[in-house]
Amino acid sequence: MIGLAVLCSAAAWLRLGWRISLGFGCGCGIAYLNFHWLKRVVSVLGDRITEGGNARPATGVVLRFLLRYFLMGLAAYAIFTVSRASLFGLFAGLFLPVAGIACEAAYEVYAALARGL
Repeated sequence: MIGLAVLCSAAAWLRLGWRISLGFGCGCGIAYLNFHWLKRVVSVLGDRITEGGNARPATGVVLRFLLRYFLMGLAAYAIFTVSRASLFGLFAGLFLPVAGIACEAAYEVYAALARGL
């Protein structure tokens, strides 16, 4: 996802200008951070479910879960007040995990076909 973010940000800079590229880069950063935090939350919740009897309060997990959306809204508001064009780049950058998953799926299909599966 990081390589895809750098490549697409550079392409956006060359094609659409620095404002949209900056918004896209911010969106990619938020999307990557969101993906990382979501992965951690799922891992922690999975561990708590499998432990069973050792129920600890999940307040920290819930607060981090809500903090992700607050940070995304705050970044969107800050970018919206500076430049509307950058906001479009931000929204496009938030789809970075989708593009990363599509690249991974294409690679897996290629690898399976190359092995004759």
